[in-house]
Amino acid sequence: MPGVAYQGEPGAFSEEAAYDFFGADATPSGRTSFDAVFDDVGAGRIAFGIVPIENSLAGSVHRNYDLLLRHNLVPIGEAIVRVQHNLLALPGVALGDITRVISHWQALAQCEKSLTALLPGATRTEVYDTAGSAKMLASEGRRDTAAIASRRAAMLYGLPILRAAIEDDSSNYTRFIALAPADAAPAGPPPGRERPDPTRKTSIVFALRNEPGSLFRAMACFAMRDIDLVKIESRPLQGSPWEYLFYLDFVGDQHDAPCARALAHLAEYATIFRTLGSYPRAKRKSGDHTT
Repeated sequence: MPGVAYQGEPGAFSEEAAYDFFGADATPSGRTSFDAVFDDVGAGRIAFGIVPIENSLAGSVHRNYDLLLRHNLVPIGEAIVRVQHNLLALPGVALGDITRVISHWQALAQCEKSLTALLPGATRTEVYDTAGSAKMLASEGRRDTAAIASRRAAMLYGLPILRAAIEDDSSNYTRFIALAPADAAPAGPPPGRERPDPTRKTSIVFALRNEPGSLFRAMACFAMRDIDLVKIESRPLQGSPWEYLFYLDFVGDQHDAPCARALAHLAEYATIFRTLGSYPRAKRKSGDHTT
């Protein structure tokens, strides 16, 4: 039963991702912050971690990109979770009793139109976590308040669902990466494969000299070898104003022959270069995943 650290309270979507990736026998354990997840896995206090890296509506979770670079942890896989937001209240509370809604700021934003239609006069209060909002509501016992959280949070904290699936856009998914210490990562496929493995993904980070054509040349390392880039993200390079790190994901394993050549080519002129890891790509499940 692997121990898995995640940020949030029981019932958080990160906890669901832990079960999705590691299986029903996993032992997820909540932390107060993403930093604590990285710290505890890196120090060996828990075997694995899982953190969100990208949401299909809100974009990248920048804090976790920064933490990937600071810690000697590697991604060992990914999970994609369908995010369904539900309006929860205490037993016996009707929709007309609600004058206040609490949740994480992203959940409130992702349900803005629905909340305006359902509860036009209700105030909205940001709290630290979606599952945390359900825990707070159950603890405080306020009958004028509703929380936005997952179906699992509703079950854990004994809160009936007043309205299910109130997110404004049903195409709401979050991609999580599972983390392990570098020396505990499972072995990948043998090196030398002549085509990029379509079942695997590699994440890298690099910086370039600020000169014309530098990013074009970096992308050409992959284009000339028919390697599919699936994401590129720039982040400020701390300590160097107006300079940037680039986080890039591509299809294939770092040891596949064309991928290895592309990485070696890029490393020749990148001012900073690190391969974060190669890992199996997630497959999004058919239908909505709502727990």
